[in-house]
Amino acid sequence: MEYFLENPAHLWYLIAGISFVVELSIMGLSGPLLFFAIASLTTGILVSVGLVDGWQGEILTVGLLTAVVAAILWKPLKLLQNSKDKTDDSSDMIGLQVPASAEINATSGTIRYSGIDWQARLADEANGECISDSSQCEIIGITGTTMLVKALAFK
Repeated sequence: MEYFLENPAHLWYLIAGISFVVELSIMGLSGPLLFFAIASLTTGILVSVGLVDGWQGEILTVGLLTAVVAAILWKPLKLLQNSKDKTDDSSDMIGLQVPASAEINATSGTIRYSGIDWQARLADEANGECISDSSQCEIIGITGTTMLVKALAFK
């Protein structure tokens, strides 16, 4: 403890490091601890160069920098978290013709493939036509774990 009293910048580096590790390993880059970690690292740098002195000034600096970093990074991180699921069009399941195991509509349903019931919903191209139980459909995309399907056109 005496070491950190003599070297307060190292204490802020340690706090920043622990905060980064906890944020990335447990919280998954959700934000609040990340902002604090960046502020702690910056405060350590400011203490090292002599711009901030005394524990009161250091705590005030961490608080102010946390608020500034949060204001700057909040919107970009929110956009990153709220990015829409991308439709996967590279899966080998795309193009398969499978039976519906429950009615499929625009929000829910299931298909049966390889002995497993998979979550499914109508693709945007399906024009809102519900697919009844046991009807054949075609997988045209995948979003997360949900198959995007459309009814087979009979000729």
